[in-house]
Amino acid sequence: MFWVVLVIHVLLGLGLIFLVLLHSGKGGGLSDMFGGGAGAASAGSTVVEQNLNRMTILVAVAFTFTTIALALLFDFG
Repeated sequence: MFWVVLVIHVLLGLGLIFLVLLHSGKGGGLSDMFGGGAGAASAGSTVVEQNLNRMTILVAVAFTFTTIALALLFDFG
């Protein structure tokens, strides 16, 4: 069980890094690549940017749960 959670944790960690790097910085990002305007990109109001935010939050919450699960499994395992 420990190894299964560990593999999921590593995959979530890599996915979280990837998703955070896709976010737009001060100069633009993913929303600019798909035609979002400069004003829309800085406000993060495009559909692509909102979906990216939702996916990042979902992966971050799952990463938190696997971190807690690994701590409990390692302590009691």
